[in-house]
Amino acid sequence: MAVLGTKLHRPVPRRELVPRPRLTDRMVAGAHPRLVLVSAPAGSGKTTLLSQWLDTTAAGDRVAWVSLDEADNDPRRFLEHLVAALQTVGDFDEAVERVTSAGPVPADAVMESVVNELDLQPRGIVIALDDYHVVEAPEVQRAVAFLLDHLPPHAVLAIATRADPALPLARLRARGELVEVRGVDLRFTPDEAGSFLSDVMGLRLDDVQVAALESRTEGWATGLQLAGLSLRGVEDTARFVEDFTGSHRFVLDYLVEEVLRHQPEPVRRFLLETSVLDQLTGPLCDALTGAADGSATLEMLDRGNVFVIALDDERRWYRYHHLFADALKARLGAGSPLRVPLLHRAARDWYAAQRRPEDALRHALLAEDPERAADLLEALLPDVRRERRDVELREWLVALPDDTVRGRGLLATYRAWSSLVEGDLDGVEGWLSHAEAALVANPAVAAPDASVAALEELRTLPATVAIFRASAAQAHGDTDASERHARRALELTGPADHMARGGALGFLGLAAWARGDLTAAVPAFSRAVDSLAGAGDVADELGSAVVLGSMWLARGRPDEARRLYSRALSTAQRHPGDALTTLGDLHVGLADVLLEQGDLAAAAEHLATARSLGESTSLFENRYRWFVAAARLRRAQGDLEAAVDLLDRAQQLHLPGFFPELHPVAAQRARVRIAQGRLADATDWARTREVEQVDEPGYLDEYDQLTLVRLLLARHRAGDPGAGDDQVAHERSGDGRAPLDEARFRLERLVPDAAKGGRDGSLVEIWMLQALVQDAAGDRRAALSHLEAALVRAVPAGFVGLFLDEGEPMDRLLATAERMPTAGADARTLRHAAYRRVVAVPAPTAVEGLSDREREVLVLLATALSGPEIARELFVSVNTLRTHTKHIFTKLDVRTRRAAVSRASELGLI
Repeated sequence: MAVLGTKLHRPVPRRELVPRPRLTDRMVAGAHPRLVLVSAPAGSGKTTLLSQWLDTTAAGDRVAWVSLDEADNDPRRFLEHLVAALQTVGDFDEAVERVTSAGPVPADAVMESVVNELDLQPRGIVIALDDYHVVEAPEVQRAVAFLLDHLPPHAVLAIATRADPALPLARLRARGELVEVRGVDLRFTPDEAGSFLSDVMGLRLDDVQVAALESRTEGWATGLQLAGLSLRGVEDTARFVEDFTGSHRFVLDYLVEEVLRHQPEPVRRFLLETSVLDQLTGPLCDALTGAADGSATLEMLDRGNVFVIALDDERRWYRYHHLFADALKARLGAGSPLRVPLLHRAARDWYAAQRRPEDALRHALLAEDPERAADLLEALLPDVRRERRDVELREWLVALPDDTVRGRGLLATYRAWSSLVEGDLDGVEGWLSHAEAALVANPAVAAPDASVAALEELRTLPATVAIFRASAAQAHGDTDASERHARRALELTGPADHMARGGALGFLGLAAWARGDLTAAVPAFSRAVDSLAGAGDVADELGSAVVLGSMWLARGRPDEARRLYSRALSTAQRHPGDALTTLGDLHVGLADVLLEQGDLAAAAEHLATARSLGESTSLFENRYRWFVAAARLRRAQGDLEAAVDLLDRAQQLHLPGFFPELHPVAAQRARVRIAQGRLADATDWARTREVEQVDEPGYLDEYDQLTLVRLLLARHRAGDPGAGDDQVAHERSGDGRAPLDEARFRLERLVPDAAKGGRDGSLVEIWMLQALVQDAAGDRRAALSHLEAALVRAVPAGFVGLFLDEGEPMDRLLATAERMPTAGADARTLRHAAYRRVVAVPAPTAVEGLSDREREVLVLLATALSGPEIARELFVSVNTLRTHTKHIFTKLDVRTRRAAVSRASELGLI
């Protein structure tokens, strides 16, 4: 567990503090506060007050302190430091074990361990989170909210922040469980200001002067401190106080200037020149100032309280107070603007020599030295690309001038990639053309810092350009061009060029998929995965399961897709270090398969896990998939409007160009509208997409066509007696066919291509819809014949959701099909799965303690299934079933199965 020890130390003041009993007494007045909140603007003395209060509490020696920074938005880092802080005051071994385990760290599990182990502590503990306002990540905020909700009575959470946290403050306030100190409370009173200026700052001011400064700073702690520093050495104190006026911002600028004016020239120069640094250490400061006393100067500033903050116990690394640093940088920029880039260049060179290329790159960009920044980025690029840090790569590329990027083949190529990620398809080709021109002008010119991996990137760059062209062509729907570019890329690679070969083979597989040839697509993409493994690209290798899983579903094998996802997910979770950038995508992919197989509860768990892992574990091109899967779950649960909302969000996030668009989000939305009976909305979709005008549909048109068939079926049903819209029911196609005839025609012409391409998933859906069409036409025998073909092919492979989404018409057909000799068992399986879907829907219950499993048993007790049949359906032994049944009877206060079903019906449980 990599923990920064400096973050776990409660600040120990190096000077005498002004006692503030009016605040500290109030903070301990509550009998059992759950939360102590100090919320105030910057520079108000929040951290100091929190430390003073802790010195007055009974648990003062039992404080788990964490000083937060922006990096703690990473849930794993936050949890590691929180648990490490707790470990300093007690035994939290289980939490340590959870947070240090390989693979992703489940925040909920860690926080459960923290709460359980807090409950076992013999004495009170205060968990103090300083600078909480820097935490914006939802995952971290949820973890803190969970901790707050479940704190045992002898534990208190204390937070210092510039903004109110996303916690239930109103509820805590109403219950008397909140002690809060605000900015207005932290303002120094005239007496406190006098004590501060005299006792702490060592100044001799009369009461009138103290009152004036207190009034003009409005009791602002930092303003008073700056005023005190400025007054040191001032002879005409009265004149200074009289002239001291203005808002905080202007006061700050004025006082910093006064602080600098009273510093010796070397110190003043040191402060200004090192203000460009986020963190300071002696040798780095020396590199900027040209002196050799950086460490001694930092120690002197620390002792003199000149706004430096130590970052480690050894006091080797410091930072300036943020407001002070901002003012210094403004002063430097105004007084010596030409000096600023030179200082950043010195920082760049120092970091580069220390082998910290990212820090070096940041300063190179600030130094307005684009060529050196480009060198550093080229050296970094292989690692950044392999780790799929697409966001950072794009930010760095955009920060460079376009002319610099155009002149470098490697950077221009990945600027094209960034355009693809942003959905700017028109910009891709332009950048690729610049890349090729740069390669001609400067063939394989490597940056000075280039690694072996960077040299490989340059050598295989022509293949990479071809791969990106294949991607852009696919995004435009030009499958032939995509395949042509992919083959060209493959020709440009050698046997050992694993990364480039993986990309080329991948797009060959995707092109075959887009054409509907799954017999060629799966082997081709599998070879691509092998190449990614050979390149050591674990994130992309495992993430490719998202594509292969979708291909196996198209082939009609949900069972194989589930095995694939499960293996990849297991491997990804064991991967050492930070969570892979594709881990969340694997959870979503498995959830999608589980939804098809009818296991809503497990699917919901994987979606929740993916959500908790955050966007850092999902590639840009896959982020919309979570919303699609969540919409499927909502639909299965019967919440169709929520499903539409989720699909709208998915549409906003969808990025073309990475995979064939085989299940357009708009068509998925239309299917939900059809299920709602909102045929006008679905008709608008059909008209906008012009799906009725497609004469020779290919695989990319198939999903739209099958959606249109559902709309035609719904139009026919809307014309049934009492259904309402007769005009809609009797709409004719352009060829004059009635809705059912049109549906038959469109389904029949899809069959040959699906059979030829090995797309059993498509065949199953077509046969199923043909069954519904024939049933709607009154031909039950033909309907059962088509349904039998679908069931025999689909159910053993794991299809469930496809059938159940069709609702009551399909349920009626399945009820009849149960009596068929060949498909009866499959029909019964689907009907039982329908019961499980009902159970999986979260619903309020008047029966306390009835578990999800017991509710599932209860639903099956209402069927005609025997006890052994129910046990087989649930994959449990008969003895286990008896145990569940006994618990149900006890909780419902009944003695027989019939009575249990009757009681459950009364309570609305079934």
